[in-house]
Amino acid sequence: MPRIDLVTVVPASPDSVFAACLDVGVHTVSMGTSGERAIDGVTSGCLGPGQTVTWQARHFGLPWRMTVQITEYEAPHRFVDEQVDGPFRRWRHEHMLNPDPDDPTKTVMHDVVDFAAPGGPAGALVAAVVLRPYLQRLIGRRNRFLAHSLAG
Repeated sequence: MPRIDLVTVVPASPDSVFAACLDVGVHTVSMGTSGERAIDGVTSGCLGPGQTVTWQARHFGLPWRMTVQITEYEAPHRFVDEQVDGPFRRWRHEHMLNPDPDDPTKTVMHDVVDFAAPGGPAGALVAAVVLRPYLQRLIGRRNRFLAHSLAG
């Protein structure tokens, strides 16, 4: 199963980063050209424990829908969102937020995404060769947006 493991330093407190990560509006703006928007569940404001959101976007020129639920919630240091309906066979995104040991005014944001595509061996190949690099760039771009928007 492919894994994405990203670390981003954000010039803001864990409380601020946690709130921004769960804010539907911030997420929508951070996704850029995919046209991602919330169409069901929590469609504005911040997601909380057990809540769901259905995202609609365009990736690879195709429309996609994915419903995720906040399955674990430990404010302000950790939460997990998991797909409950959508294109992946499995999607689990763990967000960990801790004060930067070198500068407590900053947060070390650690994203770990485990996912699998449907389609057996062919799906596994597509996940490893196409989806993993694409999703890593997408999440990295989102993280840079968060870091930039929360800076001072």
